[in-house]
Amino acid sequence: MADLHFAFTSTLWEYQGKSAWHFITVPPEISANIKMLTNHRGFGSVRISASINEVKWKTSLFPDAKSGCYFLPVKDAVRKSCMIGAGDDVAVSIEMDID
Repeated sequence: MADLHFAFTSTLWEYQGKSAWHFITVPPEISANIKMLTNHRGFGSVRISASINEVKWKTSLFPDAKSGCYFLPVKDAVRKSCMIGAGDDVAVSIEMDID
């Protein structure tokens, strides 16, 4: 069976649009592995469980056609609990939720 757990460090960044969404980009190699392992929902999102430090939550990864990578949204409550902000390098663990 394929490993559905991935760990990496990447930089938290803020979307420069109308809303203040924050994301972490999943590295290209891991994004490629995830793409091979899953049947995409909707427009290619992938359900996962994520954790930063001791904070865990369920969310989805979203594909970016331009980079070929997935983006992990990091909600305000998680950022506050982990005391992280845009520009910080963050150690992340994700586990795919395959049905």
